[in-house]
Amino acid sequence: METENRPELKKKLFDLLNNQALKRGKFVLSSGKESNYYLDGRIITLTPQGAYLVAGIILEIIRDRKLNAVGGPTLGADPIVGALAALSYIQNKPIPTFIVRQAAKMHGMGRQIEGPALKKGDRVMLVDDVATTGKAILEAKQALDKIGVEVASALVIVDRLEGAAENLAAAGIKLESIFKITEFGLY
Repeated sequence: METENRPELKKKLFDLLNNQALKRGKFVLSSGKESNYYLDGRIITLTPQGAYLVAGIILEIIRDRKLNAVGGPTLGADPIVGALAALSYIQNKPIPTFIVRQAAKMHGMGRQIEGPALKKGDRVMLVDDVATTGKAILEAKQALDKIGVEVASALVIVDRLEGAAENLAAAGIKLESIFKITEFGLY
């Protein structure tokens, strides 16, 4: 299956985000901060087109990287990694994916990290829809640290430019983004 090139995918994704996911008004973010806009990435990543666009862009970005898996914190990463797993399989370049819960389940297998088993020494990339402070990514990294998995980098659809890159850098993680919020005329 031939995919579109990254500039074409990015233009289509930008239009979807700008027209459907970006809301202006008064909002309280998960960090407790107030904001005059809210970008709900799940509005896009849970659509067929949005899931395809995000997964296609990520697959191009990671094409030459030595990664054992890609995953991220629930709930923002859930649709991203599902689409990524499916599209990578269709393209005959399968990449395992995983989800990191906020806390281990108290029943069943009692896992905090869901998906194919990761092992000590594995290199992974963490993904999420939007980064503000990077808290969810940092919490996911802590869970992975416990099992000896290395977080090679993190990638989000939109970086709100409110400290996530600096907070993640302090933890040894480089933050990459498909878009910065300034590209939407905000900030």
